[in-house]
Amino acid sequence: MGTLVPMKHMDTLLERNRAFARTDAKDRVPAVPFIPNRQLVVLTCIDPRVDPAQVLGLELGDAIVVRNVGGRVTASVLRDLEWISHLHREKTPEADWFDIAVVHHTDCGSALFADETLREQFARLGHHDSVELAELAVVDPAKTVAADVETLRAAPLLDPASAVTGYVYDVATGLLTEVV
Repeated sequence: MGTLVPMKHMDTLLERNRAFARTDAKDRVPAVPFIPNRQLVVLTCIDPRVDPAQVLGLELGDAIVVRNVGGRVTASVLRDLEWISHLHREKTPEADWFDIAVVHHTDCGSALFADETLREQFARLGHHDSVELAELAVVDPAKTVAADVETLRAAPLLDPASAVTGYVYDVATGLLTEVV
């Protein structure tokens, strides 16, 4: 195992957390944890240029935010959304169904999964499946977001009352464009 390195970037964030805890913002979160204030789930990339709170103006409790490399619908994302949908059906059937927004973006680092040499090297190091990794590449975000929206729309355990839409965020302009 490697040597433990002390955290040097968290001090400022911990101070910000203490300031946050002194506000009333935490008191405005949803009463039911899986029903966000804006009835919205956002699936997007982990890229720090695509922070949904900034890009969409979300506040604490507004949306369920799911982030992964590329903002792709993976088996774990699908399982999580199906679980949330199940909870909604069983615990709050009278509440409105939430919308699901899939957001891919331009200049996505996941496009590097298309680089066979880089991908194969990583697959060997981590014992990952190279074919599965290749499927995560967001080279053309309009195409991948459309494919992921179709995957969610076809998921049998997601309630059909949930609207699923897809968007491309342009990191250069800051604009979000509806694709599906």
